[in-house]
Amino acid sequence: MTTSIQIGHLLRAGTSGFVAGCSVSQMETPAFGALVRAPIVDNYCVYGLIHDIHIDDDGLVRQLVTAGEVREKIIADSRINRIVPVEMSVLTVGYEQDGKISHLLPPRPPLSLDVIYLCSQAELAKFTSAGHFGYFRHILQAKDLPIGELLAAHILEVKNKINNSQWVEQATQELITLLRDDYPTLMSVLGALGEII
Repeated sequence: MTTSIQIGHLLRAGTSGFVAGCSVSQMETPAFGALVRAPIVDNYCVYGLIHDIHIDDDGLVRQLVTAGEVREKIIADSRINRIVPVEMSVLTVGYEQDGKISHLLPPRPPLSLDVIYLCSQAELAKFTSAGHFGYFRHILQAKDLPIGELLAAHILEVKNKINNSQWVEQATQELITLLRDDYPTLMSVLGALGEII
């Protein structure tokens, strides 16, 4: 069983989502569509899916880019010795309180500087097996996100880490049911899922 990996600290949060920051050296672990958790107190944590990762620029990077050819030593120095800001935007999809997972929005968001962890294989299995895909509604209601790509990335993570083909099939059927009256979104989701199944 894999353990949770710390991937950053919380920058800002709301009930429906939060933004975490990390350095470039920590960036190998988080991925688009990954399930993460923000423990707040011993018996309460918030779960979310990473839906955007971006790297902000700074004054030095702008100067280096416009200077022409940038040597590998300067690139390495910029990434290792300097703090390059990386932000991960996370869509809240549920919470756990007193050992019970709920696919509802949490009663309160995590706080600034709370540690954000990538969910382990066991945590991913526990979260996805709780309820009946109730957290899909949070993803489907986030119309400003790439819904099809996010669902495909999340389902691929479950498929690769848990290796539960029955869950993947049930998730696909649930999405077809939920989107039966929204043909354009259904086609987008099925198109993205077709790339991974």
